[in-house]
Amino acid sequence: MQKNTFYALLLAACCATSAVAQDAPTKRKVKVKRKQRTEAPTKEGAEPSASATTAAATDWATTYGPTITQADLRQHLTILASDAYEGRETGEKGQKMAAEYISKQFKDLGLTGPVQGSDNPYLQHFTMVRSTWADGATLKVGGQTYKWLTDFYGFGASPFQQETAIQPVFAGYGIEQEGYSDYTSLGDVKGKDLIILLGEPMNAQKQPVLGKDGAPSKWGTDYRAKAALATQKGARSVFFIDTDPNGNFPKLAARMGPYISRPSITFKEAPAAANPRVAAFFVSPAVGGKMLGTTAAALTQYQTSAGKAGKPVASPFKPAKVSINAAKKLEEFTTENVLGYLEGTDKKDELLVVSSHYDHVGIIDGEVYNGADDDGSGTVSVIEMAQAFTQAKKDGHGPRRSILFLTVTGEEKGLLGSEYYTDHPVFPLEQTIADLNIDMVGRTDKEHEGKGDYVYVIGSDKLSSELHAINEAANKKYTNIDMDYRFNDPEDPNRFYYRSDHYNFAKHKIPVAFYFNGVHDDYHGAGDEVEKIEFAKMEKRAQMVFYTAWELANRDKRIAVDSNKP
Repeated sequence: MQKNTFYALLLAACCATSAVAQDAPTKRKVKVKRKQRTEAPTKEGAEPSASATTAAATDWATTYGPTITQADLRQHLTILASDAYEGRETGEKGQKMAAEYISKQFKDLGLTGPVQGSDNPYLQHFTMVRSTWADGATLKVGGQTYKWLTDFYGFGASPFQQETAIQPVFAGYGIEQEGYSDYTSLGDVKGKDLIILLGEPMNAQKQPVLGKDGAPSKWGTDYRAKAALATQKGARSVFFIDTDPNGNFPKLAARMGPYISRPSITFKEAPAAANPRVAAFFVSPAVGGKMLGTTAAALTQYQTSAGKAGKPVASPFKPAKVSINAAKKLEEFTTENVLGYLEGTDKKDELLVVSSHYDHVGIIDGEVYNGADDDGSGTVSVIEMAQAFTQAKKDGHGPRRSILFLTVTGEEKGLLGSEYYTDHPVFPLEQTIADLNIDMVGRTDKEHEGKGDYVYVIGSDKLSSELHAINEAANKKYTNIDMDYRFNDPEDPNRFYYRSDHYNFAKHKIPVAFYFNGVHDDYHGAGDEVEKIEFAKMEKRAQMVFYTAWELANRDKRIAVDSNKP
């Protein structure tokens, strides 16, 4: 799953201390074990599919759901989440190895490779640009020069490939929602460089004024919400001021160094309708004060006034002119989504997608981050679901609708693989009935320690009330695990709905359901290893998704798109 807040990202990237587990055997070729099954006879004259008539006599889902087993999930995951795959970072050796492994499983199962014109019809190649920060970045304010990774740093793109003079504009907290907008008084900010405060307005009791029941809002927990809004407004860059009085910005910047030095990636050719993502820089409180031409006391007074008013207040600041040089080195490379297609019977022109991402964050400071849960667990669940459906088809009980088993790259870099697929679909999106996305289903979070089986379900009701009802009914009938919907709340400050690959389908009004076990101490850490996976829980969660997929693929009518919930 894609990381959330900047500070959580810091903990994952720089502070993880768990030891990397001993290498699992990965060099041998693994033959998928064929399960022995008793083929139930079909009625004479019945269609070779799970038609309504056949289903009334025999519930074939109960024959094939249990073929998703702990043993097979473990077998695949022990390979994909081993040190040999080097953390599966997008564009790197381990990701390529994982793509080949998954494509071989799909081929061996008998799935079709649907990608035309590819050297491997199971692989959808596309070109990305890898960028790294060049040496010598500087920021000059009022005749003083500030240093990279001491006084400021940045993420993502940079429009400042050479020293550039800019006149920034102060945009308060950079928030816009009903009843509160920092942009109303600014007018058009297209092409401008904004100064924005991190955090959000707080009342006298130090509680967020825009949050729910005293909890932080998305604006206070995730700078990317502000960056996304600035992108929508057409801004060129944002300079975020860290106003934490107890912070130690130089120390924080130094600790962030290893993460910041790692490459970021973007599409070689951005979609024509999309604005380039805004460049995001972070500056110390002292530098921020200089940029605003003010003092720490005056800045604190501004924050107090905004919190007391519960709305933006007039800014007394007159930002100074700034010169910045923050060049990036660019390198093109290719990466791959992996696709396996199972053709349906009488409704084969309609398509169900079952997805996961198989990339992870690679090697950090010489330590392999294997991502067994994130998202090795989802990837092997997709492989096992493919096994169950292909066996059903071989036995004469294949799905009525076609199914695309889709494992994508680049999720950790910004949901890039799923964005590429939905912008360049192999099958028409208008014929795609739903996406069931599996991202982290192998562990237990702190909220459920010592409790029974559970899974978080996110997004199932946002576009289709029927998808939500089908998922609930399938779970009640077959698996009966706790469905936790707390992260489905549109006010959820974690914003999980926007942080995995289902969201790129939802943007195209395709109903989605996202299955998730929640975060844990090893999330994006070196300790996310196979030996910590709870395979019994993982098996049950994967089977639960299978049963929902079975119903979606075999029901008489395509599910309705009848909701538009935030």
